[in-house]
Formats: sequence, C-alpha cells, structure tokens
Amino acid sequence: MDLSSLNIVVLLASLMVAATPILMAAIGELVVEKAGVLNLGVEGMMITGAVSGFAIAVSTGNPLIGMVAAVIAGAALALIFAILTQGLMANQVASGLSLTLFGLGLSALVGQGFVGVVPPRTPKLDFGPLSDIPVLGQIFFRHDMLVYVSLLMVLAVWYFLTRTRAGRILRAVGENHHSAHALGYRVKRVRVLAILFGGGCAGLGGAYLSLVRVPQWTEGMTAGAGWIALAIVVFASWRPGRALLGAYLFGGIMVLQLNLQAAGFSIPVEYLSMSPYLVTILVLVIMSSNRARITLAAPGSLGQSFHAAG
Repeated sequence: MDLSSLNIVVLLASLMVAATPILMAAIGELVVEKAGVLNLGVEGMMITGAVSGFAIAVSTGNPLIGMVAAVIAGAALALIFAILTQGLMANQVASGLSLTLFGLGLSALVGQGFVGVVPPRTPKLDFGPLSDIPVLGQIFFRHDMLVYVSLLMVLAVWYFLTRTRAGRILRAVGENHHSAHALGYRVKRVRVLAILFGGGCAGLGGAYLSLVRVPQWTEGMTAGAGWIALAIVVFASWRPGRALLGAYLFGGIMVLQLNLQAAGFSIPVEYLSMSPYLVTILVLVIMSSNRARITLAAPGSLGQSFHAAG
C-alpha cells in the first residue's frame, strides 16, 4: 500500500463535490420532516432528477436547463407522494417506499437511450485571484455553481426555519398539527409545499450526480444516496448546520475509500454498498422508538397523518 500517492488537497476538494448531491437531498428532506412528513421516496426522486436532468441537458446542450428540468421532475414525483399522503391519507412509509421503486423503474426505462452519451460540460465558477491562492484556492474556489448553491441552501433553510414567520408556522405544523390547525394554519397546504420543495431539492441533487460528479447516465447511479440523506437528517437532529457536517462527513468517507483502494488498501466495495440500507434500517428503528425520537428532538407529528376535525 502506497499512501504517498494520496493528495490531501485533492481529497478535500473532491469531498465537497461528493457531498453536494447528498447535502441537497438532505436539506430538502429536513424541511419536509420539519413539517411533520416522513418521505422515504428521496432515492426515487433523486434518480428521477438524475435521468431527467441528463436527458434534457443532452437534448438542449445546456446543463442549466437540465438542472431546472431535474427540479421540476423531482417536484412532480413529490406531488404524487403529496396527493397520496395528504389527499388520500395513505401511509407515509409505504407511499415513500413505493415512490422509490417507481422512480427507479421509470428512470431505467427513460434512460435506456442515454447510456454511453456524454453530457454538456457544467462550467466552473471563476473567482479570479482567489482560485490561485495556494491550497485554499484549489479546495474552495475551483468548483461549479451548485457546490456553492448547496451551501447557500443550508444557510437559507436555517434562516427560514428560525427567523421567518412562515418557518415558524412550518415548525408548528410539524410539532403539533392539531394545535396548528386550531390556530388557523392550513396544515395540509404547508405540508404539500414542503413536500414539493423537498422533491425539487432531491431532483437537483440527482442531476448533480449525472451531470457533474459522474457525467454520464448509469442505471441506479444514485446507489443509495437518497437513503444516506434520510439518515443524515435524523442523525443531525433536524438541524441544517449538522446536516451540512453529516453530508460532508459521508462525502469524505466515500472519497477516502476510493482513494485508499487506488493506493492499494483492500476495502471490499460491498461494505460501502450495503451502508445505505443499514442506516435506513437504523433510522426506521429510531422512528419507531418514542424514547429515541425524544432524545433526538424529532418533530412531534413526524410521520402522522392529519385529519381535520369536522
């Protein structure tokens, strides 16, 4: 094993890229869960956004249009979830899992004609002299726009949830939907809007995977990123800042594992492949335990359907 081939600066720069799609999906799901909805369809929305963004970007030759299409596709799939859970009062866990299966199947069908196609290149931002700063320039100032957009999203969601009236209403709906309804807040409207936002974020995260991080279309290319995003939200105790740290931590683990393999350190790839499903099982166990929910400060009405009285 030759660890001298590892470049720490490149590792840190790659970490930011690897963490971005997970962070986008996680910050969107955080808002959804703050509204009291548990959407396990993040993986399906991400893969739908990945194939939609890729297809539109290739067809138009413009990656930005592809990313907008990915947001719309993710939100459209989330709308199905919203209709099922908020309109038809279907079980949230079952509906989310169905959404993931549907997204995986739909993306495999749509993506058949795009295997092996090279998408248009997503340009990196030019920060001028900042990009030339030794070490820091390569780590922080040589990325594409969406890396910085994801960081701004974290700040914006934190500000929205803690400093705005709309954010406080959303949190009230998530903590106790009956009390929020009694105060005159439209619980279902708040939840539907949160679900659409979460779907759009997941779709954008998927497009980042297919257009930037791994610029190609491969069936099932999200490889559990949506499940990891779900786990990060729970273990971050539904706080945007902690979700940022969690996404970057997991992004670092992925990058480090790939580089250690390249350096000759034998790490079975199966361990990383099975991790999304292990953490998902752990999340479901936590969600089913009242003591664990209280310890992690979960929203009081998380996963509960709202039935308006009268």
